[in-house]
Amino acid sequence: MAKTVIGISIENRIESAIEFQKIITKFGCEIRTRIGLHSSEKDSCSNNGAILLEVAGDGNELIDELKKHWEVQIMKF
Repeated sequence: MAKTVIGISIENRIESAIEFQKIITKFGCEIRTRIGLHSSEKDSCSNNGAILLEVAGDGNELIDELKKHWEVQIMKF
């Protein structure tokens, strides 16, 4: 089975959270791993971040949906 890793750059993390969550919930059965990265300090955290998704198969529908909103990078193996 093919695996795909999708990297999403999110510039307005707080404002994008609800829309992003709706999309990944819709494709939840395809998503195997989700990792969110953002800078944080003791008293604050960045509103910009990156999310990595490992999906089973090619993930083309998910990729198309994500590209409507954010910059997306794809690695297939």
